[in-house]
Amino acid sequence: MGRRYHSVRRLYRQPILRVLFALFLLCDTLHILNIYWTQAAARRSPPPPRNTRRIYIAAQHWNTARVLRERWNNSLVALIKELGIENVYVSIYESGSYDDTKDVLRELDATLGELQVKRTISLSDVSHKDEITKQPGDHGWIKIPSGDIALRRIPFLANLRNQVLQPLETLSSQGHLYDTVLFLNDVVFTPQDVLRLLDTNGGSYGAACSLDFSNPPYFYDTFALRDSNGHEAVMQTWPYFRSYTSRYAAERLLPVPVASCWNGMVAMRSEPFLTPSPLRFRGIPDSLGSYHLEGSECCLIHADNPQSATRGVFLNPMVQVGYNGTAYDVVHSKSAEISAFGIYTAIWENRIRRWTTSPLFKESVVHSRVKKWRKKDPAREERGEFCLVNEMHVLHENGWRHV
Repeated sequence: MGRRYHSVRRLYRQPILRVLFALFLLCDTLHILNIYWTQAAARRSPPPPRNTRRIYIAAQHWNTARVLRERWNNSLVALIKELGIENVYVSIYESGSYDDTKDVLRELDATLGELQVKRTISLSDVSHKDEITKQPGDHGWIKIPSGDIALRRIPFLANLRNQVLQPLETLSSQGHLYDTVLFLNDVVFTPQDVLRLLDTNGGSYGAACSLDFSNPPYFYDTFALRDSNGHEAVMQTWPYFRSYTSRYAAERLLPVPVASCWNGMVAMRSEPFLTPSPLRFRGIPDSLGSYHLEGSECCLIHADNPQSATRGVFLNPMVQVGYNGTAYDVVHSKSAEISAFGIYTAIWENRIRRWTTSPLFKESVVHSRVKKWRKKDPAREERGEFCLVNEMHVLHENGWRHV
């Protein structure tokens, strides 16, 4: 044992090894400093250009009265004024809230009316309890491990999101065209955030997403975000990603090429939603869901969108939104900027996670189940396999639950 220890010590005393180690430290330090300087330059970038597009704003709300009253309504009004009232159509669908969401949206409707904003604001009295006590239909219902038949969460949400898109098709048929659809979650944002989002990658994209936070520095929407190779994020803090392409861009605060994202705000071209076979939100087939698989409708939309391949999907790390005012204020504070030492530790955490973990096991479980599903009918196809996870979500009267 002693001889082996001394042999190792002699090995590390070799000049060539010391030189190589010093070169590695030098290169790694320069790499970290380059990222630090690049981030500093990105934060000094000029403000985004003024809007020149016609924007269809789409939002769906359920029990969001607090954020609506505190920030969202005022931010939306400010955004509409910034974009130009004549350039905007607002479509909002509220779905059976049991807080004050309806009242707050009525207040918003009155304000938008005074501004003569073109809009559709729909308020539904159908609650989650009403939905789950219906007679099960042919689609969207599934047998869960307990043996009960339950309403699946994702097809339900997809239907709500599609309700928000209905006026877009009607407007188009009447000659009222909007070139961009802006999806807004119940997040805190500013008009400048939206302008920067619209200008992602110089305005060239199939979809552009913000980055969302509920409890900074951890980003929120892990369900919909997939890196450029279709993998889940390797960590919920910066620099987030496993794939080199996504990680390189995120490190430098550049538009991040991803397979899918949602994360609070999304801008998409309107064309795919207006074709003879229009792009719509969906869940995976019930038959596939019965294998204990699920995928976000906000991920599957990118798998189905032909512009994902031709124009690309990008996450804009310079556009950060929050699910509450505190989260938003934190990510936009000076203290949220990462120091050179913080960059060093985060880069090494990312490396260690990539070197010591693999998505292969989780993804192979999904793939094997999809393969069994396809084997029963060779005509079956699921373009969004990269969206799928080993979970089953069903609706509950107060929200949803895993089963």
